[in-house]
Amino acid sequence: MKRPVLLIAGLLLVIGLASAVAGDWPRLLGPGNDLRVAVSDAKGFWPESGLVRDWDFSKGKGWAPPAVVEGKVLLFHREAGQEVLSCLGLESGKSLWRMGYEVSYRDRYGSGDAPRTSPVVADGKVWIFGITGVLHCVELKSGAVLWKRDLGADYAMEPNFFGHGSTPLVMGGKVIVLIGGSQERCVVALSANDGAEVWVAKHAWGAGYASAIPAKFGEATAQRDCVLVFAGGQSRPATGGLLCLDAETGKVLGEAPHRAKMAESVNAASPVLVGLNRVFTTEAYGSGGVLSEIGVDGSLRKIWGTVKLGSHFGTPLSKDGMILGFDGQSPRLAELVCLDAVSGEEKWRSDFGGKFGRGSLVDLGEEGALALGEFGELLRFKVGTKGLEVLQRSKLFEAPETWGHPVLAGRRLLVMQNERSGDGAAPRLICYRF
Repeated sequence: MKRPVLLIAGLLLVIGLASAVAGDWPRLLGPGNDLRVAVSDAKGFWPESGLVRDWDFSKGKGWAPPAVVEGKVLLFHREAGQEVLSCLGLESGKSLWRMGYEVSYRDRYGSGDAPRTSPVVADGKVWIFGITGVLHCVELKSGAVLWKRDLGADYAMEPNFFGHGSTPLVMGGKVIVLIGGSQERCVVALSANDGAEVWVAKHAWGAGYASAIPAKFGEATAQRDCVLVFAGGQSRPATGGLLCLDAETGKVLGEAPHRAKMAESVNAASPVLVGLNRVFTTEAYGSGGVLSEIGVDGSLRKIWGTVKLGSHFGTPLSKDGMILGFDGQSPRLAELVCLDAVSGEEKWRSDFGGKFGRGSLVDLGEEGALALGEFGELLRFKVGTKGLEVLQRSKLFEAPETWGHPVLAGRRLLVMQNERSGDGAAPRLICYRF
């Protein structure tokens, strides 16, 4: 029987983010939840005269990139025993306000006690989700706390490898958070206004580190909003995969298992919409990438799988019929891989000459794509099915753990330097103008 033709809308430029405008970057994956830069910021990016460093902001510990809305930069990091939300002026880099609270945390691997999520901004509010599971909602204008929930305590969230690190999704007046709580409480939706519970999605797969994305499924006359979740937290044996949830009720409509066999693996790269009705997920540790199809009822069906692209944490791009992402669990072996989005066939791979590491990507549209290497090298390139062309590259600094993707907003480029650099510069948020 022939499957019905689906019309799943690509992610809207703004879904439930009334305060976002062209040039804003209100969430981890950008205004469209797809790492695509606004046309106004991509056009003419990186002139021949080069990028101009505008300002630096000395930051604490943390890896997730900032959000940018209405000329304000929101940075979530850790300083002196506190999780801190810093609000800076985009043009000046000067502090506008600061909100902090005491947090005590230590993971078993000694990998750091800092938050791993980005701020989320919508309708004049900012949400931050800390490493111990505390969710705050604060006023964008002043930093005043409007409400908070200790989700770790309220839902008996299971311990995860490095604390809790999935950036929330705000849509339809709800804040949707991967919690991995007791009694198979996998995902929770709270009222954006006051934090009251709206629904709980029940599933055995715990919360990983990937951030959920919104999408639509069904036929054109009866499309429904859904939430795509790449779950898979600490469990023995390791379990996880892609879930499709009804955005209004939290009902689990479909599941597609995808997780490495080893227990010490994580699902950290967010799902990627590919075309009208397909979604790509990827994980390192040997499990590679999987393309799934969403049915008219929200069900999920595996189309193909490959071990050629296993992303450790960076979310890939869907671009011009290709899927681009960094394959490799270690910096030394990491390479950018191009897959054919229809067949999953590998078209090419590149390490950019070596020592680039596990990079992160943003889509510049007609201007190509941007890659930031984990040691501080930035490059712009264009791609085709036969290879890539590097257009520009620059070593911004020499420092490890540059794991968050660059942010382009308001004709500014924001890059996180997360460790001390070779020239002695302390961790900082760097702003370039162009």
